[in-house]
Amino acid sequence: MKLNKEVKHKLPELRFPEFNEKLKYQRLNQIASIKRGAGSQYIQYTINEENGTRLIRIGDFLGNEPVFVEETEAISRFKIKEGDILMAGTGATAGITFQVPKNFDGLLFSYNAPRIRVKNGYPGYIISYLKSENVIRQQRKLFTGLAQHFLDTKAIGNLKLFLPSLPEQQKIASFLSAVDERIRQLTRKKELLDQYKKGEMQKLFKQEIRFKREDGSDYPEWKRKRLGDLTFKVGKKNTKNIQYPIYSINNQQGFLPQNEQFEGLDSNNRGYDISMYKIIYPKTFAYNPARINVGSIGYSYDLNEVIISSLYVCFKTRSELDDLYLLAYISGYNFNKDVLRYQEGGVRQYLFYENFSHIKIPLPSIQEQKKIVSFLASIDKKTEQVSLQLLKTRAFKKGLLQQMFG
Repeated sequence: MKLNKEVKHKLPELRFPEFNEKLKYQRLNQIASIKRGAGSQYIQYTINEENGTRLIRIGDFLGNEPVFVEETEAISRFKIKEGDILMAGTGATAGITFQVPKNFDGLLFSYNAPRIRVKNGYPGYIISYLKSENVIRQQRKLFTGLAQHFLDTKAIGNLKLFLPSLPEQQKIASFLSAVDERIRQLTRKKELLDQYKKGEMQKLFKQEIRFKREDGSDYPEWKRKRLGDLTFKVGKKNTKNIQYPIYSINNQQGFLPQNEQFEGLDSNNRGYDISMYKIIYPKTFAYNPARINVGSIGYSYDLNEVIISSLYVCFKTRSELDDLYLLAYISGYNFNKDVLRYQEGGVRQYLFYENFSHIKIPLPSIQEQKKIVSFLASIDKKTEQVSLQLLKTRAFKKGLLQQMFG
């Protein structure tokens, strides 16, 4: 009776209308065999690809370099086939699941990636269920180990899930697969747009693409000018110790509220001395002199009266340099080469404004700069639209998983 009450409480909110039979609630070990892979005792050494068999680890699904081992008689029983499910059993990735694709069929699987082979059910449905928030909550309760999470095969086998009829499982899996395919298409479209923009930027700054005036005539030839002639240093200190919003700069989003960058840290709330912090006004650039080599440079756009650490270098542009043209240029390969060239220091390299100002950049007329900016903005607009579609589709899938699997 206790099990029935639990089932009733956790029934899925969303089902296809043609299916109304009572759902079965089962443990994973009732519908699948769960087996650990080859441990270190079976692996004598790694060898080259030509003479070895690939050993699949969870990291292989996350982009890690493949590993090849000697396939002995003892290790040959640890093989996977298409449709099997691997679940990370240890470490930061513990609980993450992946389904074995066709090109992994017949390869070996490792000890830390237990294999789940579905015997009574549809693998596509089971893998979706194992990725749901319902199972993630169960995993958290089953984790053992303090410093490092660990899921043994017994814990994995104790994971509970609803098992509808096979036709319903197949329909759910097919529907979710269609959503996944849409996510893959949008992801690929975004990647192609990013690649296209990168390629066009290279052509633009090499002057392989040139724009013309409205009457069809050419703009003036480009010059090369020092950033010291095109920018000027700013950085008014917050001497009155006013509690302006505090920002940091990262290499993904540029300016970002400090409590978002550092998980809730806020110097105002901690009573830090912020009198030496720099006040940022609209249309200001700022960068970390120790991290500009990894892109830690930001542009404030319309941000007004926020403060950043005194460690940042702040500057503005002069009238012959368009802010967004510069922002585009500094995200490219040629600028990064110059950063490496002009950095100084020992263990840690720095690029302070004095050396930054020596960097020369290609400079078209301000009118052609604006056309370049407009062209790149049109690509960005398409990319943003695709990114928004991708975000919405992922949120849609997440909602489906919650309603279908609890």
